[in-house]
Amino acid sequence: MEKFLSVRTDLALEVHEKNQQDMKRQGGAKPSPYGEGVEVEEDGNEDIHVTRVKITSEQGEKSIGKPMGNYITLDIPRLKENDRDLYENTCRAVAFELQRIIHLGEKDTVLIVGLGNWNITPDALGPKVSSYLMVTRHLHEYLPEQVDDGVRPVCAISPGVLGLTGIETGDIVRGVVERVKPSLVIAIDALASRKMNRINTTIQIADTGISPGSGVGNKRAELSKRTMGVDVIAIGVPTVVDAATMANDTIELVIDSLLNQSEEGTDFYRMLKNLEDNDKYNLIKEVLEPYGGNLVVTPKEMDEVIERVSKVIANGINLALHKNIGFQDIDRYLQ
Repeated sequence: MEKFLSVRTDLALEVHEKNQQDMKRQGGAKPSPYGEGVEVEEDGNEDIHVTRVKITSEQGEKSIGKPMGNYITLDIPRLKENDRDLYENTCRAVAFELQRIIHLGEKDTVLIVGLGNWNITPDALGPKVSSYLMVTRHLHEYLPEQVDDGVRPVCAISPGVLGLTGIETGDIVRGVVERVKPSLVIAIDALASRKMNRINTTIQIADTGISPGSGVGNKRAELSKRTMGVDVIAIGVPTVVDAATMANDTIELVIDSLLNQSEEGTDFYRMLKNLEDNDKYNLIKEVLEPYGGNLVVTPKEMDEVIERVSKVIANGINLALHKNIGFQDIDRYLQ
């Protein structure tokens, strides 16, 4: 039951929000505004809102359920709209946040890994991003005289998934890392969220690596400095929501609404106040039993949106890694 009702999300910000919500509902005392070992900084505006969560201790790791490091979340509510100005501003925002946590020499090589299954649209973010990147490592090797200053050696792979290749993704990436010897790996993957309004409108950047498939209960070997031997930055966008989490959140919202409308001290109020997780679990299990409790949901317009979001991330990476280039240079390269 505990596993079934656990927070199924890849976003550190959402785990933090859930913890704060639980503390408020239980009426417990808060030792700090964000919890011990968790620092939160907010920035941006209503178009692009940035939340930087930094986990600084083992207590913070236990609270959020993620390793110590930086987790940057960009919320862009109108990202799905075809707005050119917002598109360019979002690319620049992604580039800015990447540049804050990337520490490289001008000639250091970067390997970009597009994780996911290109045959399934909600899981195709990584391979899509890889197709829009400015890959330049081969130019440095074979045509060095034609490479402009500020153009970094960048290479990319889309290793597929275990079901297609029969090889663990981590093993493929590790083999490439050992041969290419990059100074940094950037991994892009589709994520799971706990809120529908964050699907295709949120970008998370983390400097702690990634465990592919963890948000949907299909966790593979992690890509991190511990396993790869080099720094690993993870970039992801939520493309699916776990149905069990949605059902649990919906029930909690209904309970909160009924509590606000009920007179304190009545039998009905006490019943709602004392409703245990076991009761909620039984309700959710009854609804999701035909699906084995492992159902995920994605919007119907995913095909069109994933294309736009992929270009946003790719161009954010392009701007961050290659100095002295702009959108005109990127568009010329990709034609």
